[in-house]
Amino acid sequence: MSNPPKGEKTFHGIAVSAGVCRGKILVLHRARHLISRREISDDAVASEVKRFEHSLVRTRTQIKEVQRRVTQNMSAAEGDIFEAHLMMLEDRVVIDEVIRTIREQKVNADFAFHTVADRYVAAMEQVEDEYLRERAADMKDLTGRVLDNLLEVKDAFDLKHLSEPCILVAHDLSPSTTAQLDKKLVLGFATDIGGKTSHTAIMARSLDIPAVVGLKAISEELESGDYILLDGYNGTVVVNPTDKTLFQYGQLEKNKASLDEKLREIIRQPAVTLDGKAIHLSANIEDQFDVEAVLQHGADGVGLFRTEFLFINREQLPGEEDQYQVYRQVAAALKPQQVIIRTLDLGGDKFASNLQLDKEVNPFLGWRAIRFCLAQPEMFRAQLRAILRASAEGNIKMMYPMISGLDEWNRATTLLEQCKAELRAENIPFDEKMDVGAMIEIPSAALIADSLAKRVKFFSIGSNDLIQYTLAADRTNEKVSHLYEPTHPAILRLIKMTVEAAHKHGIWTGVCGEIGGDPVLVPLLIGLGVDELSCAPAIIPEVKYIIRRIKLAEAQALAEFALGCDSPSEIFARCLELARSNAPSLFENKA
Repeated sequence: MSNPPKGEKTFHGIAVSAGVCRGKILVLHRARHLISRREISDDAVASEVKRFEHSLVRTRTQIKEVQRRVTQNMSAAEGDIFEAHLMMLEDRVVIDEVIRTIREQKVNADFAFHTVADRYVAAMEQVEDEYLRERAADMKDLTGRVLDNLLEVKDAFDLKHLSEPCILVAHDLSPSTTAQLDKKLVLGFATDIGGKTSHTAIMARSLDIPAVVGLKAISEELESGDYILLDGYNGTVVVNPTDKTLFQYGQLEKNKASLDEKLREIIRQPAVTLDGKAIHLSANIEDQFDVEAVLQHGADGVGLFRTEFLFINREQLPGEEDQYQVYRQVAAALKPQQVIIRTLDLGGDKFASNLQLDKEVNPFLGWRAIRFCLAQPEMFRAQLRAILRASAEGNIKMMYPMISGLDEWNRATTLLEQCKAELRAENIPFDEKMDVGAMIEIPSAALIADSLAKRVKFFSIGSNDLIQYTLAADRTNEKVSHLYEPTHPAILRLIKMTVEAAHKHGIWTGVCGEIGGDPVLVPLLIGLGVDELSCAPAIIPEVKYIIRRIKLAEAQALAEFALGCDSPSEIFARCLELARSNAPSLFENKA
């Protein structure tokens, strides 16, 4: 007697690569490495160390080959993702600790490496910053490869045997496995774990393969051969979809194709409202490899260049020349468009691996950003000099993060003027009129915006931190994340206060946090008087689309309502209503 057909079931996760696909699945179960502690004799220590070092050499060769194929088949930017793997592979701190464990405890190399690597992965998974937390996946990928070579086992996810199209389901897919997927045979993939900033997600987007991650235990609940529909727009996986569901998703795909065509048409158009209000629409970037995306998506330059990523995953701090070359490259590529460089924002949950810093009870209220830089003047001077030198190559502006009062601004300005004097004495060119601004991320800065506006050339509101600090709510903490409300009246009043102070003194205000890239909230920000918005390059077309379909007058009416309303949910509902009525196409692909 045959089994009755299973009913439709939906799993919800995180959408990381857009698209819809349907088909039978192949569930991949990685065999766990069987690691056991084995005591070795004194005479065997040297050979065990040599076995470990040989596995590192073999792993490096394999990663370089993956990198070569990725660069050849995709681009240099995707190939550079594997530089992080190579740097981890050459990290002397980890290598020396493994060798010390082998020698002192007299244990086998695979046990020593597994023990040390697991400890580092656990530490990386504990940080709150999503980008850094996702680097734990890179470390796991690397660990698996080294153990494969130590134990002389083949890659459990060798997909060369695939003969017909399928959707992959796994607990996780490593970046190196994802990079080698064949689009003709892999329609999409779904994993139990992962996030938007993982290198696996980046690879999926580059390959244009629909992907959903963070589905918890889907790899344990499904079986190879099950039929699913994977929605990479909304982050859902539907098992055994009904005819009605398939029809609805057919319509979704048509709507998305229509929207994509509309967005392509406006990429080179200005971000101007229907009644003529121009908004400067910039991109947030992490490094020089994001320049291509800035150009492709029609951004007006860069509104936030996060420089801390130059300091992370390095054996040594980057020097002045290293930084200068990166800043110069970005400025020259985007000239005459602006590039706003944020000075180092280490601290909180972002630390350079080569800095031995004391653990703080509450790092977000501690030694971070401008406070950290002012306490490390030589490191700060190197960055300031590099930015100044690069300003001769393009339209560079600079801003300080986490300014809480005038004292920090004055001390940073004094150091900057000293750097300018040094460069003049050395006959090194720089832009004498380079604009310097302050980020408004702390309520105290917004409350003294009038005083700051007399001294700075622009404001950039870091909405993520401003919301967190104002509402005392960590959005990554599930117990209080519901309190993290961008439309809270207190937040809107702080933004309005900042904008009014800026305009009173003839300077502009931008928003570079997440709300600056949310089409639902963009009309509200424009109504509040914000002059510039900066968001991830891929979101630029959608933000531009909503700007070009609203009137300044209705945005100002929305802001007037919001400033007089006490309910965050009512304010958000009114924002959503305006966005949907003016740009329905943006929301038709949302299930």
